[in-house]
Amino acid sequence: MIQIRLKKGETVERALKRLKKILDKEGLLKQLRNNRYYEKPCEKARKKSARARIRNRSRRLMREMS
Repeated sequence: MIQIRLKKGETVERALKRLKKILDKEGLLKQLRNNRYYEKPCEKARKKSARARIRNRSRRLMREMS
């Protein structure tokens, strides 16, 4: 469990900003959003391969530009 303690003279907004930064770094919100709904294994694989295609295409374009 993540706990954020207010430092002396720190505002609540600033503490929330620190909390959000920690959650982003650990990837907890992304993981919660991904697990919100059940996704079939074939759909997961399809999304994974689509991300890989996009990543490979952008890498190939970067190599060609160099």
